[in-house]
Amino acid sequence: MEEGDLIDRVEAGDPAAERALYDRHVDRVFRLAFRLTGDDDLARDLTQETFIRAFDRIAGFRRQSSLATWLHAITMSVALNRLRATKRATARMATADDATIESIESPQPRASEPDLKERMAQAIRQLPQGYRTVFLMHDVEGYTHEEIGAILGVDSGTSKAQLFRARAKLRVALADFAGEWQS
Repeated sequence: MEEGDLIDRVEAGDPAAERALYDRHVDRVFRLAFRLTGDDDLARDLTQETFIRAFDRIAGFRRQSSLATWLHAITMSVALNRLRATKRATARMATADDATIESIESPQPRASEPDLKERMAQAIRQLPQGYRTVFLMHDVEGYTHEEIGAILGVDSGTSKAQLFRARAKLRVALADFAGEWQS
């Protein structure tokens, strides 16, 4: 079935069409949510929230872009909102007692170096949210800067600058591996 026909059926309230649309796009939505959060359970929650929001707002889909792009934008919005809320809640939970305990404990001895893949994942998670989002969308998902700009509501130049800065931060974070890979 053509995607336009499927969207029309979803707008009409056809549960079979909703399931077909969900099945068609769930993997990509989940992968994006997982890359943004790094947490399987949270990514599953965000995937469900994305489709709930999409089905509630399907009548507002203007069909000027692909449905996949529209779902991507919803996923980004849902994930970023959840991450912001989690960050605020975590900051509120920190107490002065926690800070005092951390400051008087001796630092843990450094564990042996993890492999490059794990260090890369950790370095990506530590990027500022905007840098991480653009890096994942461009270098992992394959979106162009123009598509990223349209989805995030920024200029393509902003996307390019954030990608440049993200890559620079990753180079710094992974610099100790450079000697191992050069001959």
